[in-house]
Amino acid sequence: MFKINCLNPVANVGLNLFTKHYEMVDQFNDANAVLVRSTSVHELELPHSLDAIARAGAGVNNIPLEKCAENGVVVFNTPGANANGVKEIVIATLIIASRDIFGGVNWVNSCKEDPEVAKLVEKNKSKFAGTEIKGKKLGVIGLGAIGVLVANALNKLDMEVYGFDPFISVDAAWKLSKFIKQAKSLEEIYRECDFITVHVPLTDSTKGMFNKETFEMMRDGVKILNFSRDSLVIDEDIVEALKSGKVGRYVTDFPNPKVCGVEGVITVPHLGASTSESEDNCAIMAVKQLMDYLENGNIKNSVNYPTCDMGVCNQAGRIAINHRNIPNMLSQFTSTFAKENINIPDMINKSKGKYAYTVLDIESPSTPELAKKIREIDGVLKVRIIK
Repeated sequence: MFKINCLNPVANVGLNLFTKHYEMVDQFNDANAVLVRSTSVHELELPHSLDAIARAGAGVNNIPLEKCAENGVVVFNTPGANANGVKEIVIATLIIASRDIFGGVNWVNSCKEDPEVAKLVEKNKSKFAGTEIKGKKLGVIGLGAIGVLVANALNKLDMEVYGFDPFISVDAAWKLSKFIKQAKSLEEIYRECDFITVHVPLTDSTKGMFNKETFEMMRDGVKILNFSRDSLVIDEDIVEALKSGKVGRYVTDFPNPKVCGVEGVITVPHLGASTSESEDNCAIMAVKQLMDYLENGNIKNSVNYPTCDMGVCNQAGRIAINHRNIPNMLSQFTSTFAKENINIPDMINKSKGKYAYTVLDIESPSTPELAKKIREIDGVLKVRIIK
């Protein structure tokens, strides 16, 4: 029986996938696996029973990845599950940023008691005129699941789209329209584009990437959309850029006291992936990944351990080992089985940075005694008997 804890409400369409072999528990410390959305895990002590954490979403800043890896806890996310929801809100707010729709609507509401409101509208509507997006240059920074959808969709709306991502995956490259122009650098995006939308994770290299120096490279009146992470933008610098006219509009999904109410800022209350479809998709993907890991030992979409797929075990036994990526680990595992006169008909070993993962199918049922011997090998972080 696998015990599952939810740190946040998770869509029932996902939870309903759990079979009779799973039990929902209220306490984090009792869980074999945890589902989380926005709750911070940094302050929590990881119980020895915990094997996996699945984030129902893409960002994992609320999870201590290194601490989890050291404890043999695999952390999953759900890339692409909410991509369409984010794509749609980017398109909506990009158009709003180019046309002063909010300003016009708010002004009309302020005149609602005036019996001459229709005449006032005709007299003053020119104050809220904007520009069309057709023919304008859009820079898309980050061509993952969301960035590719945004680039392709806005290209179809007749924007001239530049894309930049030095780490674009093969899958994303196949999905990217041939009409998207490849930018050679961030500086090219900054110099050329009328609109810039960013879709990258928060890392040491991306933190504060929108700052005083980068704003100076941009066109006057550039419009910037941030539906990725708040810390990609230095708030004080963009406020100054808005005041000077260097930045024409700033759309952010991350309101804070420094930008709320600032003229030229459109603050969205973190709605990027807040659609029922996105929440359902994330829940389904997160649950399926957890089940495949717990039942079969397979890893897909982990952010701290390598991808690893051995399918369903057809042998008498299967053992999964989370360990450090150091020399001589594999030979120690196989020699342990050899000493027990156990044959290994199939196995897989993958690494990701400092950590590695090995799954071995054996011709004898796995036993706690065998797992204990493997656990005693220096560098092993966790051993699980799958079968």
